[in-house]
Amino acid sequence: METKRRIVDKNVHNDLLYSQAVDMLRAGEVVAFPTETVYGLGAIATNENAVAKVFEAKGRPSDNPLIVHVGDPHDIEKYVQSIPEKAKHCIDAFWPGPLTIILNAKPSLFASNVTAGLATVGLRMPDHPVALELLRRLKEPLAAPSANRSGKPSPTTGKHVEHDLQGRIPLILDGGATGIGLESTVADFTVDPPVILRPGGVTAPMLREVIGEVIEPKSEQEQDSSVPKAPGMKYAHYAPDAPVYLIIPETSVITAAINEIHNNGQTVAVLAPVTCKVDAADWFFSLGDGLNLDEYAQSLYAHLRACDETTADIVLVTVPQTDGVGTAILNRLEKAANGNWWIS
Repeated sequence: METKRRIVDKNVHNDLLYSQAVDMLRAGEVVAFPTETVYGLGAIATNENAVAKVFEAKGRPSDNPLIVHVGDPHDIEKYVQSIPEKAKHCIDAFWPGPLTIILNAKPSLFASNVTAGLATVGLRMPDHPVALELLRRLKEPLAAPSANRSGKPSPTTGKHVEHDLQGRIPLILDGGATGIGLESTVADFTVDPPVILRPGGVTAPMLREVIGEVIEPKSEQEQDSSVPKAPGMKYAHYAPDAPVYLIIPETSVITAAINEIHNNGQTVAVLAPVTCKVDAADWFFSLGDGLNLDEYAQSLYAHLRACDETTADIVLVTVPQTDGVGTAILNRLEKAANGNWWIS
């Protein structure tokens, strides 16, 4: 299969390109497109054969549910049994945006491989002009996980998608680099108070300002569920080829780790704030000043991917503060490292 990556410029007339993408989707194909979080790989969510192509392209286990994207908040009334008041308030406050809301789906509406056999479905309205234009022209719900090979860092550019899925999908709509760089927050509104299943750009304090109490489980509690309601809850994710270890952002600790790695005859790539830059690192990727967590989030996946362009044997990543989006960053890092911390 030939994979075509086509630039979608907001200042250029793109009618033909959108029409081609819509035709492909309606014919049961998959199309990659940008959102404000990461790039998604979309298939019409009611077409089981089309959705199966998403799993095939990604090499993804089919027991993980997919998020369904809509182009209008009112669309979800067609897909769910009811919308609790707290969910309505969050839709009003955060849509379009990086918040996925889990509700009880109408029976037999979505393809079973979208919901992984669950009675619930996660829905969101992305805040990206390309995604919204595609959804509004399509007039169908799109099941769309991140457009990468399963387990690898999520793609934040069209070229990342092309690198992972060349020859596996027919079309990539390239709308440039994404803004947030981390997947959406996933919150379960089938229970009260709602529960955050995956942290993201919409933080627990932001939700509490709108609806009051929200439960945010600790990372070890998140792993308790054997039947995940949301993507990213069951398997190791977001990892480059070399093993990742988390480390505290202190120069002396990082230096000692590098020396130990070098003494073992290995090379190391370090992802850290510029204040923790250590010249002894074989490769260094800056995560900003360590205080701007949005900058950290935007660059994280691109830097993890860049590690695959090195010959590093080990990747060390400093952990952020856990206020704001730092909780979401740490969540992704713990999965990339499979829970491994560097201990000298």
